[in-house]
Amino acid sequence: METPLIPPGVKRCPTWQFALWMAAVGAVLLWGVYAMILVWWKGLNQTNMNDAYGFALWIWADLAVIALGGGAFFTGFLTYIIGKDKLKGIINYAVIIGFICYSSALLILAIDIGQPLRGWFIFWHANVHSMLTEVAFCLSCYFGVLTIEFIPLILENPRLAAKPFLHHLSHNMHEIMAVFAATGVFLSFFHQGSLGGVAGVLFGRPFAYREGIFIWPWTFFLFTWSAAACGPCFTILVTWITEKITGKKLVQQDVIGLLAKIAGWMLITYIIAKSIDTLYWALVTAPGMGFTLMDFYTDHPIYNIGILFAEIVLCGFLPALILITRRGRENGFLLILSVLLAVLGCSINRWVMVLQVMAVPVFSFESWFLYSPSWQEVATTILPVAYGVILISLAHRYLPVFPQEKELNPAN
Repeated sequence: METPLIPPGVKRCPTWQFALWMAAVGAVLLWGVYAMILVWWKGLNQTNMNDAYGFALWIWADLAVIALGGGAFFTGFLTYIIGKDKLKGIINYAVIIGFICYSSALLILAIDIGQPLRGWFIFWHANVHSMLTEVAFCLSCYFGVLTIEFIPLILENPRLAAKPFLHHLSHNMHEIMAVFAATGVFLSFFHQGSLGGVAGVLFGRPFAYREGIFIWPWTFFLFTWSAAACGPCFTILVTWITEKITGKKLVQQDVIGLLAKIAGWMLITYIIAKSIDTLYWALVTAPGMGFTLMDFYTDHPIYNIGILFAEIVLCGFLPALILITRRGRENGFLLILSVLLAVLGCSINRWVMVLQVMAVPVFSFESWFLYSPSWQEVATTILPVAYGVILISLAHRYLPVFPQEKELNPAN
């Protein structure tokens, strides 16, 4: 009798239903692939980027998914290095989400450079004075680490695990996973930080420029901090969405509660540091360059002062205060609201550090530079989302992603 593809002891939807779901998401994927081919075939004239916006929607999406994918390195750090064994109930999913985020980031970069066949130049002709070179190396290496962490889970598919060699390979890789988790933490610290450092050293862009320690601006540390705080929130949010779609409880509530608690304390400390950084920038750094706080905001629907309130208060202090209280974490609605707000706050931070940096005029004779993405940019930004949904769907159906699923759903 042939070994089944679906893990034993769990129930999955009928094949026809799964096929319809995959076809719907696949159609969105194909739309994105079509736009990607147009960009590669006809060039960056398919975008609305210009001299003011050399970095635009793609780079925002790139920075956002890298930050939200931080749940993989931080959860791995907590599980394998700190010894929070309870988080083994969600570490597999955190790795998958991180794998999707980082592979999506590399895909977005391949689209953004316009000539993907020259993508290897950054490795062979590396500019050793550029933080983006370090980002490219660490990003690629950490994607390799995530791939290694993903392989043992793939090998646990019942049909693959039935082969003795693959079964033992998976077991032995699990035994040394702490080494890769530690490597991932090291790589993530530097590329997350350097992405923030790129903005912080832009002396000609006073909205982004920050002072710092030695060669590192404050943004170097804030970007790493926010990824460690908001990455786990994104993992919790995607887990909740998966549970709602599948109609199953996949992770025990105490596991979610522990991860939410740690994320909450990371978030509250981050947002305090971010507030101090913002105050120092607004009261010391910017005035020293001849600017006032309101010079960086306008009455535009996106670039008004409300976006600062949204990032720090609504999507910073509010979710942090919910997550650090037991009552807040135990309330299902407040828990999901808080992790959603935290994810939005991190995304807003990356948005302003990419797009608002470009929009703010730096000369008195200039007006605000406005930008709206082309449909090709939108489609290729949605492309990784569709790819992520497909990969999660396949992993949930054919891999034992959630070790607690059988005991939480005894009716299966």
